[in-house]
Amino acid sequence: MSAFIADRGAINAQTVRAAEPMPDILPAVSPRRGLIGFCRRNPTIAVGGALLIIMLCIAVFAPLLWTRDPTALAPALRTREPGARWWFGTDMLGRDVYSRVLYGARVSLLVGFSVALLASAAGLFIGLISGFIRGIDAVVMRVMDGMMSIPPILLAIALMALTRGSVQNVIIAITIAEIPRVSRLVRGVVLSLREQPYVEAAIASGTRTPRIIIRHILPNTLAPLTVQATYICAAAMITEAILSFIGAGTPPTIPSWGNIMAEGRALWQVKPYIVFFPAIFLSVTVLAVNLLGDGLRDALDPRMAKRL
Repeated sequence: MSAFIADRGAINAQTVRAAEPMPDILPAVSPRRGLIGFCRRNPTIAVGGALLIIMLCIAVFAPLLWTRDPTALAPALRTREPGARWWFGTDMLGRDVYSRVLYGARVSLLVGFSVALLASAAGLFIGLISGFIRGIDAVVMRVMDGMMSIPPILLAIALMALTRGSVQNVIIAITIAEIPRVSRLVRGVVLSLREQPYVEAAIASGTRTPRIIIRHILPNTLAPLTVQATYICAAAMITEAILSFIGAGTPPTIPSWGNIMAEGRALWQVKPYIVFFPAIFLSVTVLAVNLLGDGLRDALDPRMAKRL
C-alpha cells in the first residue's frame, strides 16, 4: 500500500512538472540580427540589393541631387571637361551630363520595373491557362513560338516603328517581346505540377479548375517567376538603351542613358566622358539586378540553397 502511494506521488510530481511552462531555451532573434544573418548566407542578394537601392535613391532624389536642369541648353558651355563645376562635363549643346545621367536613371528603372511587372503578369496568366487547359495549349504556344522566333530587340524595333517615340510605347513594345519567354516558363512549371498526386486528387474530387489553379498551381510558380522577372528587368533596361541609342526609343527631349550615349558617339574619340558615364551607370544597374536574380535563384531553389 505504501509503495502504491509512493508511485502515485511520483506520478503527480511528474505531472506538475510537465504542466509547468518551459523556460525559454532559445533567445529571441532581433530583426536586425536576422537581416544580417540572411545577408551573410546570401551575399549575392546583399550586394545586388545594396547597389539597386543606391540606384533607386539616385532616381527618386534626382531633383535634389542634380546641379542644373538636364534639358537646359547653353551653347556657350558646350563640351566642357569634367571638373569642380561640371562633375561629368557638358555635352555638345552645353547640357550638364551629370544632371542628365541622374534623370536617365529614372527612365531606365521605370522601363525595367514596368516591363518586368507587366510581362510577368501577362506571361503568368497565359502560362497558367495554357499549361492546365490542354485544349488551348497547342494554339497559344504556337503563337508564342512564332513571337519567340523573332529576336526581342528586332520585335521591339518593329513595334516602335508603328508608333511614335515615348516612354509608354517603349514599355509596351518591350513587354510584348518578353511575354513569350515568361509564358513558356510558367507553362513548363504547370505541366510538371499537373502530374503531382495532390493535383490529380483535387481533379478527381471534382474541385473547380480556377480553384485548383489558384490554390495548388499558382503558389508553386511564384519562385521561378520572381527570378525570371529580375532578368527581364535587366534585359528591358538594356533594350531601352539600345532603342534610344538607334533613335527608336524615347524622344531626344527626354534624357535617358541610351539618348545620352547616342548624342555623344559623334565625339567619342575626343570627348569620351559623354558616353562613359551613362554607360557606367547602366552597367552597374544591370549588374545589380542580375546579382539579385542569381541570389534569389539560389535562395528559392531548395537544391541550390545554402545550408548552415
